[in-house]
Amino acid sequence: MANRTAILIGGGPAGLTAAHELLQRTDIHPVVIEVGSELGGICKTLNYKGNRFDMGGHRFFSKHDRVMKWWQDFMPLQGAPAADDRVLGRKLVVSRLAGAPDPEKTDLVMLLRRRLSRILFRRRFFDYPVSLSLATMRNLGLVRMIRIGFSYIWCRLFPVKIEGSLEDFLVNRFGQELYRTFFKDYTQKVWGVPPSRIKPDWGAQRIKGLSVSKVLFHALRSMFGRRSDQVSQKNTETSLIEQFYYPKLGPGQMWEEVGRRVVAAGGEILLRHEVVGVSWEGDRVTSVDVADLASGEVRRMDADFVFSSMAVKDLVAAMGPRVPAQVARVAEGLVYRDFMTVGLLVKRLKIRNQTNIPTMNDIVPDLWIYIQESDVKLGRLQVFNNWSPYMVADPDTVWLGLEYFCQEGDDLWRQADAEFVEFAVGELASIGVIDPADVLDAKVVRIPKTYPAYFGTYDEFDSIREFTSGIENLFLVGRNGMHKYNNTDHSMLTAMTAVDNIVAGVTGKSNIWAVNTEEEYHEEKSGEEAGS
Repeated sequence: MANRTAILIGGGPAGLTAAHELLQRTDIHPVVIEVGSELGGICKTLNYKGNRFDMGGHRFFSKHDRVMKWWQDFMPLQGAPAADDRVLGRKLVVSRLAGAPDPEKTDLVMLLRRRLSRILFRRRFFDYPVSLSLATMRNLGLVRMIRIGFSYIWCRLFPVKIEGSLEDFLVNRFGQELYRTFFKDYTQKVWGVPPSRIKPDWGAQRIKGLSVSKVLFHALRSMFGRRSDQVSQKNTETSLIEQFYYPKLGPGQMWEEVGRRVVAAGGEILLRHEVVGVSWEGDRVTSVDVADLASGEVRRMDADFVFSSMAVKDLVAAMGPRVPAQVARVAEGLVYRDFMTVGLLVKRLKIRNQTNIPTMNDIVPDLWIYIQESDVKLGRLQVFNNWSPYMVADPDTVWLGLEYFCQEGDDLWRQADAEFVEFAVGELASIGVIDPADVLDAKVVRIPKTYPAYFGTYDEFDSIREFTSGIENLFLVGRNGMHKYNNTDHSMLTAMTAVDNIVAGVTGKSNIWAVNTEEEYHEEKSGEEAGS
C-alpha cells in the first residue's frame, strides 16, 4: 500500500499522464478527479450512434521522442492499411513494438495520416498555411497579390520593433495585406476580440517561427525533395507538418486506454466528481474537498501532492479567502473562449474533390477546413471520414464537425439544440457545402473554458505563477492548469516534468513553466542548430 497520495485534478492528457508516470516511477497512489463522464478533457472522443467525433482536431505529433515513444507504447502503428487506404491501393508504414498486440487484430492502434487542411475564403479554397502557389495567385487576383508582395517587403524592411499585440506579431511575419486578408477576421472570430487586443504570446506558442519565407522554403522542398516516411520532422515548423499519428477510433481512445492501465496498476479514477475546495497551510496543500455530482455528497481527501489541470480561475477560487488579494483579482479576471460543435451526418457534400488526391466517395480530402467567410459564424469544419474511416458508422455517409467559438451564456450558447442545429445547417448550406435535404442526423456538444485567452488580466499572470509555485506540493500542469495554449504533447510534458521533479527531489517549478517556451519549439535558431 502506497504511503503517499497524489490528487490529480482533471482527467485530460496532463492528469492521466501524471497518474501513469507516478505509478511507473514512484510509490505514490494517484487519484484522478474528473468532472465529466469521459476521460480525455478536450481530447475526448464522443460516440453518437456509432459515429465518433472530437472536440477539435488532435494530431498525434511531437518533436520530443519521449512523448512519441509514450504514445506508441500504448498504441502501436497499425500494420495493415486503414479502410480508405485499402480502397485507394495505398500502403501505410508498418511499425511493430516488442510485446505490443498484433496491430492487425485490435482496434488499439494508431493510423498514419497525411495532413491536408485548407481555407474556404470567398467561396474558394486556399492552402493552409497560405502558400504563394499558382492557385492562390489566381484566386486572389493580380492586384491583391501585388499589394501582398509590397506589404511583405515593407514589413521586412520596417518591422514593428516591439510586438505588443498579436496583430504586431502577425504583421511582422506576413505583412499588413496578407494579415488583413487571412488572419484578422478569422482571429477575431475565434477570440471574440480584435488581434490588437491579444498579447503576442499566443502567436509565439501556436505559430512560433512560421513566416512567408518558411512557407515558401517548405513548398519548394516539398516540390523538389523527397517526402520523408518518418513522422518525426524536427526541422519542420509545426504548422507545416505533413504526417502524424491518429488513434483508430479518435484521440479519446488513447486516453481511455491510459485510464484503463492507471486503474489496472492500482490508481483510482473518479468520474463525475469535482474539486470544490483546496485546503493549504504555509507552503503545502493538505487536502481537497471533492463533490460527487451524482449524489451531491462532499468528502475531504488528504493529499501529499496535487496536480491541477483545472482552470486556474477555478483553482484559485477553490483555495478560499486566504489567497492574496492581488492573486484572487488576477485569477477572477482571466478570460476563456468557449466552444460548441455540431456533429452533422449527411448523405453527401455539394463541394467535390477537385484535387489530385484520391478519396473514398470522392469527398474533399481535407481533415479540416478553416471557414474565413465573414457572413457566417462557423469557424472550422472537420471531416471525420478523413481523420479515420473507422469513426464513421456508414462509410457511404459523410460525418462532419461544425465548430463554433463563443462565450458561455451568449446567444449561441443559450440556443436550444434543435434551434442551433437548424442555424448551423443553414450556415453550411449558405456557403455551398451541403444541401439541407441531405442532412440525416445531428448532435450538439458544448465545451466551456476550451481556450485560455491572452487578454483580460493575462498581463498580470505572473502573480498567480509566483503564488502557486511557492506551494511546494502543488503542480500546475496542462493547458487550463497553466493558462497556456499548449498542444497535447506540451501538456503531457508539463506532467512528466512535474513527476521528474518529485523523483529527483527538485522543489522549483521553472522547468515546468519552460515547456513550450524552449528554443526547439520556437525554432528561432541563431548560429548553430538548437540542441534536441
